[in-house]
Amino acid sequence: MRPAGVSIAQMIALVVALTAALPAQSTTRRVTTVEALLQFPSYFHQQNVLVRGEFAEQGGDLVLRADPQYIRLLNPSQASRRGMVEVRGQIIDVGKLDRSDPRLGTYAERFKSGEWPRPGMELVLNITGVAEAPPSTSASVRALALEPGKYEGQTVTVLGNFRGRNLFGDLPEAPGKSRYDFVLTTAEGAIWVTNMRPRGRGFDLDVERRMDSGHWLQVTGVVAIHRGLALIAATKMTAADAPNVTEAAPEPVSPPPPNPPVNVVFSSPTADETDVSPTSTVRIQFSRGLREPSLADHIRVTYVGEDAAPALAFKTKYDAATRAVQITFTSPLVPYRTVKVELSADILAFDGAPLKPWSLTFSVGR
Repeated sequence: MRPAGVSIAQMIALVVALTAALPAQSTTRRVTTVEALLQFPSYFHQQNVLVRGEFAEQGGDLVLRADPQYIRLLNPSQASRRGMVEVRGQIIDVGKLDRSDPRLGTYAERFKSGEWPRPGMELVLNITGVAEAPPSTSASVRALALEPGKYEGQTVTVLGNFRGRNLFGDLPEAPGKSRYDFVLTTAEGAIWVTNMRPRGRGFDLDVERRMDSGHWLQVTGVVAIHRGLALIAATKMTAADAPNVTEAAPEPVSPPPPNPPVNVVFSSPTADETDVSPTSTVRIQFSRGLREPSLADHIRVTYVGEDAAPALAFKTKYDAATRAVQITFTSPLVPYRTVKVELSADILAFDGAPLKPWSLTFSVGR
C-alpha cells in the first residue's frame, strides 16, 4: 500500500533513487587521470581504476607516465606494451598499509633501510589489464574523464546521467565554481558540470536531491581541468533520453587481498626469561582470535639440545575473550633446562589467515 497523496509515478521515482543510492559494488571502476590519482590518494586507495598513459623508465623504475605526472607500478612485468595504453588496476597507498602487508609483496623492500612513507606519499598501481588506447574521435564523458587535457578550452557537447552534487561519491572533490555544480556520469566515467543551474524545458533538478538522479542531460560548454578532474563550464543544457547500451561482460578486477597473518603479541614467560618455576604454565596471546581446532598438533614443546627426545606432554586451553592460549604441562619441568615452545603456520585465525610462525625459549629454575 502506498502512502496517501503519493502517486504511482512518485513511488517509482523513489524506488529508482533508493536503488541508485545503494553502495557501489566492488567491481566499480573509476575512469580518471594519473594526476587525479596523485591529487586524491585517500579517495583512490584500494579503488579499481582505468587510466591512460605510457610505460616509461623513471629513476630506474618502470612507471606509467602521463606527462608530466607518473605513478609507480607494483607489478612492472605487466608493462610490456609500447605507446599510449589504457591500464586497468588497483591503486594502493603504501603508507596506509603495514610493512608486512602481503599485498605489497617485494615492493616493501625498497623501504627496508629507510622510513616507511606517510599516507599519501607513495602510491602504486597494481595492474590487472593493459590494452592499446584507442584514439577518441569525439568528446564524451569517458573521453573527458580519461584525457581532459586533450579537450581543455574546447566547446563540447556530452550526454550523461545527472548525479547531483556528488551525492553518490562518483568523484573525489567538488570544484566549488558555483552553487549549482553537479556530477554527470555514464557507465564509463564522471565529470563535473559548473556555472549553470540544472533547469530547462521539462526539467528542474535539485543538486541536493537523490530522487532527481534518474534524469539524463545533454550539456554543452567549455572544458576545464580541476586537479586532474574534467569539468564543463556549461552554456547550454537540455533534457535527454538514456542511451540504449548493451551491457558489457564483467571485466576482471583485483581479487580481494589475503588477510594479513596473525601474530603473537604477548607471552608469559617472556623470551629468554630465566629462573622460571618448574610448575609454571605458558600463556600466549594473539593479535586476532583463532580457530581453536587449528591448535591441535601444531604446538610443540621440547628441551633445547634434545632434538631426538619426544616432545613434552601438555594440555592447552584457549580463551576466545582474551585471544590467548594457556599451556599446562602434565609433569613439572626439569630444573636448569632450557625449554623451547614452537607454534606453526598451520594455526589459523578466525578469518582463515595463518599464524606467523613463532617460537619462545626460556630457562627453568629450581
